[in-house]
Amino acid sequence: MKKAFLLFIILASLHASSQSVFGYWYGTANVDVPSKVSNYLVELVLQPEKGNVKGVLNYYFKNIYRSIEVKGKYNAVSRELTILNVPVVYFGSPVNKEVDCIMNFRALLRVAVAGSTLSGRFEGLPENYYVCAPVNFTLTMNAEASKTDSVIKAIREFKEIYQVWQPALADTLVAANIVQRKVVNYVVENQFKEREEVVSDEIEVESDTLKVDFYDNGEVDGDSISVFFNKELLAFSQKLSARSIHFNLSLDSLKQVNELSMFANNLGAIPPNTALMIIDDGKNKFNIRLSSNLEKNATIRIKRKKDGVKAKQ
Repeated sequence: MKKAFLLFIILASLHASSQSVFGYWYGTANVDVPSKVSNYLVELVLQPEKGNVKGVLNYYFKNIYRSIEVKGKYNAVSRELTILNVPVVYFGSPVNKEVDCIMNFRALLRVAVAGSTLSGRFEGLPENYYVCAPVNFTLTMNAEASKTDSVIKAIREFKEIYQVWQPALADTLVAANIVQRKVVNYVVENQFKEREEVVSDEIEVESDTLKVDFYDNGEVDGDSISVFFNKELLAFSQKLSARSIHFNLSLDSLKQVNELSMFANNLGAIPPNTALMIIDDGKNKFNIRLSSNLEKNATIRIKRKKDGVKAKQ
């Protein structure tokens, strides 16, 4: 009887801990607007305190990086997390003239054997609800980065940051110039097929030829990637840095949609593997944040615009 009771206590304790939002969460977010996909890359570090939570919210959008201190409420019974009055860069802002939408963050914790997720959206306040479109997100817990000491340290050492980044002249010097041709690495190719494909963004371009550059414009922490174009490996084990990995790509005109995918060879010192990808079609530049890990590939879908139709950015 005592053994059964002890087992019950242990299982109850494990169940209770599994319902916590404590830890490091990451993922992507997209604006809920028909025929418009705008990509945010989101990181959230949380420490619950008796029904309340505090932490740090980081996100990238276009050429903007924000780091914000946040406080909110977490209901362990309903698994609902709420953080109020979060400044989110308005997706329609012209570059260098950014406008904030003050929004509420609402999420539901889902716990599974495969891992925990926070799914929800940023929602505009009543006074700006119809102007600031909802931003949907799914964040995944990174168990390795969620070690107690790491989370507490990140919150304790928080400094608010609003940073606008553009590649400087020195950054545009190419670290690696990749020729568009299929290369062979059976290990990487097999692992690529085994991982889940996550579409991070969809764009329309005005040319059949594109200039593509990958950067690690955050903290350079040893991230290494492989790049696939239409499921074919073009480059493997390329280290991200402040200087670009450059490709000149020609779209396959026989395909309605071309796909460009980033495969994480590692997670670097700070998981997950993140990059800024800049696509230039000669008339437009698309700044896209990518996040991949050892279970998921980040993919961009590229469409060639029809004549007379303006490309979506």
